[in-house]
Amino acid sequence: MEPAADSLERLVPDQLAAPDATGLATLALHVARYEFAAKHLRPGRVLDLACGVGYGTKLLAERSGSSVLGADLSREAIEYAGSRYGGPGIEFRVADAMTFTDAAGFASIVSLETVEHLPDPHGFLARVVSLLRPGGTFVASVPTTPSTDVNPHHRHDFSERSFRAAGGAQGLEEVDCLRQVQRVPLGAVLGRSEARMSDLRPNLAGWYLRHPRALLRRIAATLEHGLANHYLTIAWRKPA
Repeated sequence: MEPAADSLERLVPDQLAAPDATGLATLALHVARYEFAAKHLRPGRVLDLACGVGYGTKLLAERSGSSVLGADLSREAIEYAGSRYGGPGIEFRVADAMTFTDAAGFASIVSLETVEHLPDPHGFLARVVSLLRPGGTFVASVPTTPSTDVNPHHRHDFSERSFRAAGGAQGLEEVDCLRQVQRVPLGAVLGRSEARMSDLRPNLAGWYLRHPRALLRRIAATLEHGLANHYLTIAWRKPA
Protein backbone atom coordinates (compact mmCIF):
# COMPACT_ATOMS: atom_id res chain seq x y z
CA MET A 1 0.00 0.00 0.00
CA GLU A 2 1.32 3.46 -0.88
CA PRO A 3 1.56 6.13 1.84
CA ALA A 4 -1.08 8.85 1.70
CA ALA A 5 0.37 11.90 -0.05
CA ASP A 6 -2.34 14.40 0.94
CA SER A 7 -0.07 16.11 3.47
CA LEU A 8 2.46 18.90 3.52
CA GLU A 9 4.85 16.46 5.18
CA ARG A 10 4.76 13.47 2.85
CA LEU A 11 6.12 13.65 -0.69
CA VAL A 12 5.48 10.51 -2.74
CA PRO A 13 6.88 11.21 -6.23
CA ASP A 14 4.78 8.54 -7.95
CA GLN A 15 1.60 10.16 -6.65
CA LEU A 16 2.30 13.72 -7.76
CA ALA A 17 0.20 14.84 -10.72
CA ALA A 18 0.86 17.69 -13.14
CA PRO A 19 -1.75 20.00 -11.56
CA ASP A 20 -0.07 19.71 -8.16
CA ALA A 21 2.16 22.73 -8.68
CA THR A 22 3.31 23.08 -5.09
CA GLY A 23 3.99 19.36 -4.76
CA LEU A 24 6.10 19.19 -7.90
CA ALA A 25 7.96 22.37 -6.98
CA THR A 26 8.61 21.07 -3.47
CA LEU A 27 9.89 17.76 -4.86
CA ALA A 28 12.29 19.64 -7.14
CA LEU A 29 13.64 21.53 -4.11
CA HIS A 30 14.08 18.30 -2.16
CA VAL A 31 15.91 16.58 -5.02
CA ALA A 32 18.22 19.60 -5.38
CA ARG A 33 19.04 19.34 -1.67
CA TYR A 34 19.86 15.66 -2.02
CA GLU A 35 22.07 16.42 -5.03
CA PHE A 36 23.84 19.07 -2.96
CA ALA A 37 24.27 16.58 -0.11
CA ALA A 38 25.63 13.93 -2.46
CA LYS A 39 28.44 16.28 -3.52
CA HIS A 40 29.66 16.48 0.07
CA LEU A 41 29.47 12.83 1.14
CA ARG A 42 32.62 11.35 2.63
CA PRO A 43 33.80 7.85 1.68
CA GLY A 44 32.03 5.35 3.88
CA ARG A 45 28.66 4.57 5.36
CA VAL A 46 25.80 7.09 4.93
CA LEU A 47 22.68 7.73 7.05
CA ASP A 48 19.58 9.45 5.62
CA LEU A 49 17.74 10.32 8.82
CA ALA A 50 14.00 11.06 8.48
CA CYS A 51 14.19 9.71 4.92
CA GLY A 52 10.46 9.67 4.13
CA VAL A 53 9.59 7.28 1.33
CA GLY A 54 13.22 6.82 0.32
CA TYR A 55 13.71 8.48 -3.07
CA GLY A 56 16.52 10.61 -1.65
CA THR A 57 18.13 7.60 0.01
CA LYS A 58 18.34 5.91 -3.36
CA LEU A 59 19.82 9.04 -4.93
CA LEU A 60 22.53 9.17 -2.25
CA ALA A 61 23.36 5.51 -2.82
CA GLU A 62 23.59 5.97 -6.59
CA ARG A 63 25.78 9.07 -6.32
CA SER A 64 28.12 7.78 -3.62
CA GLY A 65 28.47 4.09 -4.37
CA SER A 66 28.47 3.57 -0.58
CA SER A 67 26.04 1.71 1.63
CA VAL A 68 23.18 3.96 2.75
CA LEU A 69 20.74 3.48 5.61
CA GLY A 70 17.41 5.33 5.45
CA ALA A 71 15.57 5.72 8.75
CA ASP A 72 12.13 7.21 9.38
CA LEU A 73 9.54 7.18 12.16
CA SER A 74 6.74 6.12 9.79
CA ARG A 75 6.51 2.35 9.33
CA GLU A 76 4.24 2.89 6.32
CA ALA A 77 6.85 5.13 4.65
CA ILE A 78 9.67 2.66 5.37
CA GLU A 79 7.72 -0.30 3.99
CA TYR A 80 7.01 1.68 0.83
CA ALA A 81 10.66 2.80 0.60
CA GLY A 82 11.87 -0.78 0.80
CA SER A 83 9.55 -1.95 -1.97
CA ARG A 84 9.99 1.07 -4.25
CA TYR A 85 13.57 2.28 -3.68
CA GLY A 86 15.38 -0.67 -2.16
CA GLY A 87 18.40 -2.23 -3.82
CA PRO A 88 22.00 -3.33 -3.27
CA GLY A 89 23.66 -1.29 -0.57
CA ILE A 90 20.40 0.31 0.58
CA GLU A 91 18.74 -0.50 3.90
CA PHE A 92 15.62 1.01 5.46
CA ARG A 93 14.79 1.02 9.16
CA VAL A 94 11.92 2.32 11.30
CA ALA A 95 13.45 4.66 13.88
CA ASP A 96 12.84 7.91 15.76
CA ALA A 97 15.33 10.62 14.83
CA MET A 98 15.53 11.77 18.45
CA THR A 99 16.54 8.36 19.78
CA PHE A 100 18.27 6.72 16.79
CA THR A 101 21.42 4.79 17.71
CA ASP A 102 24.00 2.83 15.72
CA ALA A 103 27.23 1.55 17.21
CA ALA A 104 29.18 1.59 13.92
CA GLY A 105 28.70 5.29 13.23
CA PHE A 106 28.58 7.05 9.86
CA ALA A 107 30.95 8.91 7.57
CA SER A 108 28.06 11.12 6.41
CA ILE A 109 24.61 11.95 7.76
CA VAL A 110 21.87 13.68 5.79
CA SER A 111 18.67 14.96 7.41
CA LEU A 112 16.60 17.33 5.30
CA GLU A 113 13.65 19.38 6.55
CA THR A 114 13.76 17.56 9.89
CA VAL A 115 15.04 19.89 12.59
CA GLU A 116 12.02 22.22 12.54
CA HIS A 117 9.73 19.28 13.41
CA LEU A 118 11.53 18.09 16.51
CA PRO A 119 10.83 18.94 20.16
CA ASP A 120 14.53 19.45 20.93
CA PRO A 121 16.56 20.63 17.91
CA HIS A 122 19.77 21.06 19.90
CA GLY A 123 19.42 17.61 21.42
CA PHE A 124 18.91 16.19 17.94
CA LEU A 125 22.03 17.90 16.60
CA ALA A 126 24.05 16.59 19.55
CA ARG A 127 22.84 13.06 18.77
CA VAL A 128 23.81 13.45 15.11
CA VAL A 129 27.29 14.61 16.06
CA SER A 130 27.67 11.57 18.35
CA LEU A 131 26.79 9.29 15.41
CA LEU A 132 29.18 11.02 13.02
CA ARG A 133 32.73 9.76 12.68
CA PRO A 134 35.57 12.30 13.10
CA GLY A 135 35.99 14.24 9.86
CA GLY A 136 32.49 13.22 8.76
CA THR A 137 29.91 15.39 7.02
CA PHE A 138 26.46 16.38 8.21
CA VAL A 139 24.01 17.95 5.73
CA ALA A 140 20.75 19.45 7.00
CA SER A 141 18.14 21.93 5.81
CA VAL A 142 15.43 24.13 7.33
CA PRO A 143 13.01 26.83 6.21
CA THR A 144 14.46 30.24 7.07
CA THR A 145 11.21 32.16 6.66
CA PRO A 146 8.39 31.59 9.18
CA SER A 147 6.55 28.29 8.83
CA THR A 148 5.12 27.40 12.23
CA ASP A 149 2.13 29.67 11.65
CA VAL A 150 0.76 27.96 8.55
CA ASN A 151 2.20 24.47 9.06
CA PRO A 152 1.06 22.84 12.31
CA HIS A 153 3.68 20.08 11.87
CA HIS A 154 6.51 22.58 12.44
CA ARG A 155 7.59 23.39 16.01
CA HIS A 156 10.42 25.86 15.41
CA ASP A 157 11.21 28.77 13.12
CA PHE A 158 14.83 29.35 12.09
CA SER A 159 16.73 32.19 10.49
CA GLU A 160 19.98 31.62 8.63
CA ARG A 161 21.80 32.99 11.66
CA SER A 162 20.08 30.80 14.24
CA PHE A 163 20.50 27.64 12.16
CA ARG A 164 24.20 28.28 11.68
CA ALA A 165 24.55 29.01 15.39
CA ALA A 166 22.85 25.70 16.26
CA GLY A 167 25.40 23.75 14.22
CA GLY A 168 28.31 25.81 15.50
CA ALA A 169 27.25 25.15 19.10
CA GLN A 170 27.87 21.44 18.44
CA GLY A 171 31.39 22.11 17.16
CA LEU A 172 30.48 21.66 13.50
CA GLU A 173 32.35 23.61 10.83
CA GLU A 174 30.41 24.90 7.81
CA VAL A 175 31.78 23.71 4.47
CA ASP A 176 29.15 24.89 1.99
CA CYS A 177 25.53 26.02 1.79
CA LEU A 178 22.61 26.03 -0.63
CA ARG A 179 19.92 28.71 -0.58
CA GLN A 180 16.54 28.08 -2.21
CA VAL A 181 13.43 30.15 -2.81
CA GLN A 182 9.94 28.82 -3.46
CA ARG A 183 7.31 31.30 -4.59
CA VAL A 184 3.97 30.87 -2.84
CA PRO A 185 0.97 30.42 -5.20
CA LEU A 186 -1.43 32.50 -3.11
CA GLY A 187 -4.57 31.33 -4.91
CA ALA A 188 -3.76 27.66 -4.40
CA VAL A 189 -2.93 28.23 -0.76
CA LEU A 190 -6.01 30.28 0.09
CA GLY A 191 -8.26 27.92 -1.83
CA ARG A 192 -6.47 24.79 -0.54
CA SER A 193 -6.96 23.51 -4.06
CA GLU A 194 -4.36 20.76 -3.80
CA ALA A 195 -4.77 17.66 -1.67
CA ARG A 196 -1.48 18.16 0.16
CA MET A 197 -2.73 21.53 1.48
CA SER A 198 -5.56 19.93 3.40
CA ASP A 199 -3.55 20.05 6.62
CA LEU A 200 -2.58 23.73 6.52
CA ARG A 201 -3.39 25.28 9.88
CA PRO A 202 -7.16 25.89 10.14
CA ASN A 203 -8.52 29.24 11.36
CA LEU A 204 -5.19 30.98 10.87
CA ALA A 205 -6.66 34.38 11.79
CA GLY A 206 -7.72 33.04 15.18
CA TRP A 207 -4.30 31.47 15.67
CA TYR A 208 -2.63 34.83 14.98
CA LEU A 209 -4.86 36.47 17.61
CA ARG A 210 -3.49 34.00 20.15
CA HIS A 211 0.11 34.32 18.85
CA PRO A 212 0.62 37.99 17.91
CA ARG A 213 4.41 37.69 17.74
CA ALA A 214 4.04 35.07 15.03
CA LEU A 215 1.90 37.51 13.05
CA LEU A 216 4.59 40.17 13.40
CA ARG A 217 7.22 37.70 12.16
CA ARG A 218 5.02 36.84 9.18
CA ILE A 219 4.49 40.51 8.31
CA ALA A 220 8.22 41.25 8.58
CA ALA A 221 9.13 38.24 6.42
CA THR A 222 6.55 39.18 3.78
CA LEU A 223 7.82 42.75 3.63
CA GLU A 224 11.39 41.50 3.22
CA HIS A 225 10.86 38.51 0.92
CA GLY A 226 7.40 38.88 -0.59
CA LEU A 227 5.22 35.80 -0.98
CA ALA A 228 8.04 33.28 -0.90
CA ASN A 229 9.47 30.57 1.31
CA HIS A 230 13.23 30.55 1.78
CA TYR A 231 15.30 27.50 2.69
CA LEU A 232 18.91 26.93 3.73
CA THR A 233 20.84 23.68 3.40
CA ILE A 234 24.22 23.52 5.14
CA ALA A 235 27.02 20.99 4.77
CA TRP A 236 28.95 20.80 8.04
CA ARG A 237 32.16 18.94 8.87
CA LYS A 238 32.89 17.34 12.23
CA PRO A 239 36.48 18.09 13.19
CA ALA A 240 38.83 15.13 12.86
